[in-house]
Amino acid sequence: MDHFNYRDGELYAEDVALRQIAEEVGTPVYIYSTATLQRHFRVFKQPYGDMDVLVCFAMKANSNQAVLKTLAAEGAGADVVSGGELTRALRAGIPAEKIVFSGVGKTRDEMRMALDAGICQFNVESEAELITLSEVAKEEGKIAPVSMRVNPDVDAKTHAKISTGLAENKFGIAWQKAQEVYALIKELPAVEAVGIDMHIGSQLTALTPFAEAFSRIADLVTALREKGHNIKHLDLGGGLGIPYDPDMENPPEPEAYGEVVKKYASDLGCKLIFEPGRMIAGNAGILMSKVEYIKQGIDRRFVILDAAMNDLARPALYDAFHHIEPVKQPRKDADMTPSDFVGPVCESGDTFAKDRMAPPLSAGDLIIFRSSGAYGAVMANSYNSRALVPEVLVNGNKMAVIRKRETIDELIARDIVPDWL
Repeated sequence: MDHFNYRDGELYAEDVALRQIAEEVGTPVYIYSTATLQRHFRVFKQPYGDMDVLVCFAMKANSNQAVLKTLAAEGAGADVVSGGELTRALRAGIPAEKIVFSGVGKTRDEMRMALDAGICQFNVESEAELITLSEVAKEEGKIAPVSMRVNPDVDAKTHAKISTGLAENKFGIAWQKAQEVYALIKELPAVEAVGIDMHIGSQLTALTPFAEAFSRIADLVTALREKGHNIKHLDLGGGLGIPYDPDMENPPEPEAYGEVVKKYASDLGCKLIFEPGRMIAGNAGILMSKVEYIKQGIDRRFVILDAAMNDLARPALYDAFHHIEPVKQPRKDADMTPSDFVGPVCESGDTFAKDRMAPPLSAGDLIIFRSSGAYGAVMANSYNSRALVPEVLVNGNKMAVIRKRETIDELIARDIVPDWL
């Protein structure tokens, strides 16, 4: 469920007409719904009742300060994967003790930042990283709280580019080596094992892979405790999918996911940590664009937009599906025509959808890409010297620009011309 709905023939974000936003802010523009962000966070956490649970929003999905502050007010922590994300989380008011630091390539400087902040735990992904973290922590006179990311070698049945739980993926240590690596933790001077971490992929649409992974991790908790490790945290990652295409995808509800979690984890006595990103932010945001031209080819119609692959990269990167809707509600009996929705970038890959059935559209019409709140604005870039587009947050009948539209002068000002030119 989201809060982008037709009202009197026009699309609204909560109580704000999208056409009003287009008139005031221009297009392309990302628009987020406060009510949807809040609802999705609450729905995700609700199944666990009074269990000890920390929901750390995966900031790689959306790292805007206003979005983070909205979720922090709900009690969210943060899953960060860089020093930049750590800084953003802290400045948004997320307490350090609610932050977990993931990622395979943490630098020494990032480790120092996190140690100085006093984060909840480092999700460590290799023996080499573990040894380096111990060295850095010793230099800082601290003990680093560690959860090793264990790769359970489970096929998440998701896109190859967002699968993280197979032995062939770069993430985590093999679950068969876990006890050996935890023994190394005991030998190192400045790290302490506080938990286990896992994350098998993104946009999962079935519960079976979760069940397989959770079963293996639960057995590992027991085995490690028998070896004398004080395993207090069980970080189960994120990955729960959303219905980008309701006709093709039917992801499990958070309630059903929660039942699987409780089946394997409720008796372990661990603090449960989750890292959802897409499930919270995905359907809480849209990208609105304007039709620039309609081009009729020999055998197909092209709808040429002012948004491009640099604004929303997922279709070009993953062949990802986004539902496309006109801002003005079409008549129920409108003629539907197969159309290719494309952008102005000089790449054939700048194609959002092919042969998508669409109502009559004309230059100047507004359309939206649904489910763009995750991995939309954060992946945007300035290819073809296209400036970054703005972001808007809606709350009831209020709206605010939460990232202004970059100007071409600001874009060019990033360059530094040497004095010999």
